[in-house]
Amino acid sequence: MSTPSATQAEPRPLPHGRRMVAVAVLVPLLAALALWAFAWPAARTAPRDLPLGVAGPAAATAQMEKQLAQHEGAFEIHRYADEAAARDAVEDRTVYGAVVVTPQGTELLTASAASPFVAQLLQQTVAEQAAASGAQVRTVDVVAAPEADPRGSALNASVLPLALAGIAAGAAVTLLGLRGLRAVGALVGAAALVGVVAAALAHSWLGVLAGDWWAEAGSFALSTLAVGATVAGLAALLGQAGVGVAAGVVMLFGNPFSGAATAPQMLPEPFGTIGQWLPPGAGTSLLRSVSFFDGAAATGPALTLAWWAALGLGAVLLGSALTARTKRAEPAPEREPVAVG
Repeated sequence: MSTPSATQAEPRPLPHGRRMVAVAVLVPLLAALALWAFAWPAARTAPRDLPLGVAGPAAATAQMEKQLAQHEGAFEIHRYADEAAARDAVEDRTVYGAVVVTPQGTELLTASAASPFVAQLLQQTVAEQAAASGAQVRTVDVVAAPEADPRGSALNASVLPLALAGIAAGAAVTLLGLRGLRAVGALVGAAALVGVVAAALAHSWLGVLAGDWWAEAGSFALSTLAVGATVAGLAALLGQAGVGVAAGVVMLFGNPFSGAATAPQMLPEPFGTIGQWLPPGAGTSLLRSVSFFDGAAATGPALTLAWWAALGLGAVLLGSALTARTKRAEPAPEREPVAVG
């Protein structure tokens, strides 16, 4: 009978002392990383190239643009000929708001549905500038947040549950040993059910969403699938460690950098942009677009989520194929001769 070689022997577990040191060091490092990811962006919230429209005759808007330019790097100015063009830009999600100068006075167009935080910020900024010149500003909420959720709290709170649902789906597929098309079917089915349940709760029961019901359900489902497929895909390629890697990226970077509570342009760069490349940020932007803006500016975040989902599902299939190929390549175990009689 052959004895296993040293290379085939299982690695020895770490001594208890080293385990204690590893826990004592890694846990504080993980806590510090989590505090940095969540607290630092919140402490550095400020407008950075926030798209803002200015409409009216050039002679009338020159002073307003000069005042806005004093907030260096805060606003990205878009010029429009009249109020109608500025209103269209707000409804298309090209800008978060617009300052319209008319013979009757200054008017501020906002969209609290896009971000109640930004709408309030624009009101304060424009009101302060108008007060300095003794003028009054009339505010018009072009796309208002629903009465059931005027501060957008419910929509912001949906980011974490969707991320957890995706992580749970990917981890469950991995732990249950599902592979190939079975894993893909389980992930797609779970995401579809999450989308229906989430739309039923947020739209039908709470009334915090106001768009097409099935489009909202699809947004919830696609967000969940993007996370779940990524978790299961990395696990298929890296083993169970892939679950931790994917979950860590989604929880420690995707959630705090999503800009759900404010806006991506309110976060320090490049983290506001990075957040829109990750499923939680793209999912939030997609849900706002289909729920309040008739799908305006939904293409970008929808494609981002679709890419995450496609790459994750592709990794699931690839990992399953590699595992099957490895098993076929392994030599069959030799059977020991058995004495007869």
